[in-house]
This record gives sequence, structure tokens and C-alpha cells, in this order.
Amino acid sequence: MANTVRKNYPVTGMGCAACVARVQKALQQSAGVQEAEVSLASNSARIDFDPQVTSPSALRQCVQDAGYDLLVPDEDDEADPDLDESEALEARAEEAHEAAFRALRRDTLLAIVLAVAVMALGMLVPAFPGKSWLTAALAAVSAAWCGRRFFVTAWKQICHGHTSMDTLVALSVGISFLFSLFNLLFPQVWTSRGLEAGLYFESSAMIVAFILTGRLLEERAKHRTTQAVRALIGLQPKRRDIRRGELVEVLPGERIPADGTIEQGRSYVDESMLTGEPIAVFKEAGSPVFAGTLNGQGALQLRAEQTGRDTMLSAIIRMVQDAQGSKARIQHTVDKVCSWFVPAVIAVALLSLLGWSVLTPDGFVRGLLACVTVLVVACPCSLGLATPTALTAGIGRGASQGILIKDADSLQVAARIDAVVLDKTGTVTTGQPEVVELRWLSDDPALPALLRTMELRSGHPLGEAVAGHLSDTAELPDVQDISALVGEGVQAVWQGKEYYVGKSAPERFAPAERWRESGHTVVYFHDGQRLLAALAIADALKSGSAEAISALAAQGIRVHLLTGDHAAAAFAVARRVGITDVRADALPADKVAYIKELQAAGHRVAMVGDGINDSAALAQADLSVAMGKGSDIAINTAMATIVSSDLAKIPELVALSRRTLRIIRENLGWAFLYNIIAIPVATGLLSGTLGFVLNPMVAAAAMACSSVLVVSNSLRLLIPKK
Repeated sequence: MANTVRKNYPVTGMGCAACVARVQKALQQSAGVQEAEVSLASNSARIDFDPQVTSPSALRQCVQDAGYDLLVPDEDDEADPDLDESEALEARAEEAHEAAFRALRRDTLLAIVLAVAVMALGMLVPAFPGKSWLTAALAAVSAAWCGRRFFVTAWKQICHGHTSMDTLVALSVGISFLFSLFNLLFPQVWTSRGLEAGLYFESSAMIVAFILTGRLLEERAKHRTTQAVRALIGLQPKRRDIRRGELVEVLPGERIPADGTIEQGRSYVDESMLTGEPIAVFKEAGSPVFAGTLNGQGALQLRAEQTGRDTMLSAIIRMVQDAQGSKARIQHTVDKVCSWFVPAVIAVALLSLLGWSVLTPDGFVRGLLACVTVLVVACPCSLGLATPTALTAGIGRGASQGILIKDADSLQVAARIDAVVLDKTGTVTTGQPEVVELRWLSDDPALPALLRTMELRSGHPLGEAVAGHLSDTAELPDVQDISALVGEGVQAVWQGKEYYVGKSAPERFAPAERWRESGHTVVYFHDGQRLLAALAIADALKSGSAEAISALAAQGIRVHLLTGDHAAAAFAVARRVGITDVRADALPADKVAYIKELQAAGHRVAMVGDGINDSAALAQADLSVAMGKGSDIAINTAMATIVSSDLAKIPELVALSRRTLRIIRENLGWAFLYNIIAIPVATGLLSGTLGFVLNPMVAAAAMACSSVLVVSNSLRLLIPKK
């Protein structure tokens, strides 16, 4: 669809992986929707749709028809081009979450009180007239009030032909309570057969209490996994009346309200929310600033260039939301398992009831207990949460470190990288020339000032590097006839004598050959007869480049340098940072071919670049990483973006992705192992071998703990790795 747009909308009412499957199926079958992915961890839907065919309100109706709700922007929000709808939606989602969380907490506390009371009546309080009826009344309040959410949701889903975790809970609580109530009303049905009319009100009340407690802890933990987006949205400026081109005053301590350029003033600005770097950056006239960053002690006047939803902060928010709403390939497999999990559990529960009833004398009661226990102990939630909670936490952690990950698949791919290809200029180096060596061959104290004056007024890029190197030297006011000689350098007249700065010299300078072999550009300063000074100029290395490459090597990753620069410069940089695999003089097509060579040799390749000439190679690589200060084309092509352009973030990205994948494996391993063991034990098949039958109350506690364990394990990703 040519006019497809991508939006992230909060979803309410989902409780397990089966709910996710229903919402996703409903959206995918809606007219105009190209693709939809629903996340239980972030309670959101990422939808690609054609706005000429459908609308957010139509999508919401589609989700509501499936028994859930989709929070979409109001018409006023959509009509305002300067309002980032993510903030309005996040505020509404946060409000809905807070209301739901308060209700859940209230119901949980009441359910615990009722469960304790029912247990005390059943086990500690001596018999008295009406004791059983009081127990039944307390259990009824627990089921009908505290557990109403399970029955309401289950009924809605049954009406739509669906099942979910709530279906299992509603069945188990309902069967326990109704069976106990039947026995209380008609005990003679059992006593006439010489059997005890057992009451299981404790099971009913404890199931509700345990499930609600688990869900409360789960919701609290899930909410933490999405804190990165909420933190970013909280940084958005509150001033909405700013227009492009407008001059804006920013007082000390205020947040920058728009992307723009400083026109007047000097200050330090905290950009940690964008770059992950804790040190404030000095800003003065001509410096770029970004919305949401925090001004320090100085007053600034800036020219607004991007406002509202066009700022870098808004783009980062959308990117993180897209990533957290996406699914890794492994999650699609888990979703398929979860889609038949609940029906399969119900079938096993019914078979348990039937088997015990038919195969053992008077086995109906035992079969009923096994049926209830199977329904309670099964945990599709742990399966459904295993992958998305870890991915959401991992992507959020990356955002807080200044690493923007495009989607879940990118995180999964990054964990398997064994070769990293680096562009040189702008990636390993700053892309800004600097003087690395200056040799004076004359002791005239006025010459440094003359050289600086000539270079400062030349307008040549190398001239800026020389002038910067001599910044402590004053300019000479009486230098005349400064002019650029095309292809040669700069010429000037001072005190009636001509002076030259350029690539030619009137006499041989021995170190020049060594400088050139090191990849440096050699510049001479002379008066036409005598060489006065020689300078070696090189592209400056980025701080920490060598350490970053060493860290990648320690992770078992081979680093390659791939550049369009000449061989001498490429090998010189490679030696300084510790890279042995170098390809120089590479055109864009050569870069693609080099990536393909590595892939053909069996390597999983990450390409790191920042320029338009890197975009084709970025697209070819298994993992593409763009430096945040690079071209828009490179950033749009990339699967991950390093906001600060700090090469040290690459090994951090690899470490984060490997850690995330390890936690996903742990979560899935636990979830599958739990269900594989718990369900057979719950049926009572192993009662002869193990010598016990699992109680529904214990089953409820085990199920709740299973989900909480998975989510808590994922939250480890939010803890900084030391």
C-alpha cells in the first residue's frame, strides 16, 4: 500500500498471550491494515494501515468487537500538526493503567482478606451453626466481586468464540465454588452413597487471591519495562505555540523547546536523554540544540528549526515505540503455540475429569479436583510474556544508553554478530582535520601569528585546523593581499614580502615522507626561498575508538575497516586503533561487495557508517548501525542508531543484545518446563509415583509465581551491567 502509515496505539483489556492473538487477528483482518503486531509487555498495537481505506476510530471498533479496546487520538489531536499524538495517547494510557491498577490493588487486598478468613473458618475456627454458610458467603464475595474481571472477560471472549487465561481462571473458580455450593445444598447426593460431601470454598477463594496477587505484581513489573518511553515523553516541551524560524528565549534551567541553532548566548546543555552521555555539552552561537535537552546556567536565544512531532526527540519516541511494539521471529513461533494452548488445557482438564470418573470407583470428586487443578496450574501468561517483556526491557535499556534499536529482530540479530565493518571518516575518526605535528624551522616569533592570520582568512578546511592549532596566537593586523591559489594553497604579503602556505616547498624536508606514509597530509609554510615550518595534518581519531575496537575483539568479534580514503590514511588509522583487516579506496559498490564476501564466508556482519556512501552497505549488512550525527539516508537505512556517534556504544549494543537473548532463552525455558511438568502433575497421573495430588490452592500459587518470575527476570535488563 503506497499510502501506508505506521502508528502505535495502547490496548486495554489484554491479560495473556491468547488475548494478544485475538487482538492481532482482528486487526490483521480489518480492511486497510497491511500489518499489525500486538505486544502484551507494552500493552500496545503497532499497526501499518492505509488512512484512505480505514481510520483509527474504525480500528478501535474492530478491536472493541473482539472484546478489547484500542486507545486512539481524538480528532482534535490528529488535526494539530504541532501536537505529538504519542504524548496524548501515553497520557490516556497512563491514566487508564493507573485506574485499572488501583482497582486491581483494591480487589487483590480484599481477595487476600477474604481468602484468609475462609481458610481460618475452615481450618482454625471450631464448628458452629452456620459456619459452612458463612464460609460460602465469603467465598461468594471473593468470586463474584474480586474475581468478576475473570468472569466478565471470559464471557465476552466466549461470545466472540475465543478463550484465554481468564477462561481457565473463571472455569476453575466457578467449578470450585458451584461444586462446593451444590454439596452444601444437597449433601445427601454423596452421603447416600457413603461418600463425604466435600466443600472446596477455600480453593475458590485462594485461587482468586493468588491469581490477583500474581497479576498485580506482573502489572507492576510490566509497567517498568516501558518506562523508557514514558521518560522520553515526559521530556517533551510543554510550549506548543512555537513555529519554525521563530526566535525563542531559553532561561537557565529550562528545557529546550525545539530543535534549532543558538543565535545568542553561551551555556552548558545536558543532552544525556539523547546521547546517554552524562557530561553537559558547551553551546554557543551556531551550536545545534535539541528539544527536551536541559539548559544549564546561561540564557540562550535559539532559532527554531524543527517543532512538535518533527523534533529529534519525537522521532526517537516513535522509533522506540515501534521497536517495543515489534516482535522477534522467535515470538511469532511462541504466539502460534499460545493460540492453541488454552483450548488444549481445557481438553486435558476435561479428560482428567472423565478419566478419573470412568477408571476409578467413585472417582468423580477426585476427577473434578484434577480438572480444576489443571485449569489453574496451566500458565500461558509465562509463555506469552517470556519474549516481549525481555525485548521491551532491552530496547528501553538501549534507549536510555543512547542506542536506538529499530525493532525486535534487530536486537536478535545483534546478538549473533561475529564481524563488524567500520567506515573510517565520521565513525572511527571525527571527520575533522587536526594538526598532529608542527615543526618550526625558523625562530622568528612573529611567524606563528602570520601563519594563523593567513590560514584564518583563507577559508580552506585545512586552514581552519591550522588556525585552531594556533588559537593561542594573536592575528597580525597588517597582513595584505591574502588570496587562495587554486590547488596550491594560500599566499599573502607581510612587510613587503610574500609568504606561502601549501603543498609545495622550496627545499626538501626529510620527515615529510614518513608523515605521508602515516597517512598524514603535509603542509609547508615558506617565503619562496626558505622553508619556515612544516605541518602534518590528519583526520582526528574519535576519543575511545581504540578502546571500543578492543572491547569488540574481547567479545569475539573481528573488526574490519572499510573506507573510500586512500590506503596510506586507512592503514595509518587502522594501526592507531588496532585493526588488521583494511580495505581502502572503496566505492559504494565496493563496500557492498566486501560485505557480501564476508557473508559468503559464513560471517554475520554488522556495518557501522554515517554517510550517504554507506547506505548501500548498511542495507546489505545483517545488522546496520548508523552514527546519529550522520546523514538522514544512513540513519533511515540502519537497524540501530548511536545517538552520540560514540563508537564505544557498539560493544554496548552487542552486550545488551546478547544479554537480552540469554534472558529470553531463560524465560522460555522456564515457561515450557513449568507447563510440561505442572500440567501432568495436576492431572493426578503421577499420584501413584509421587505419592501426592496437587491441590488447586497450591496450583494457583505456582501459576502466579511462574508469571511473576518471568517478568522479574526480564527486569534484570533495566539494571546497569557493571
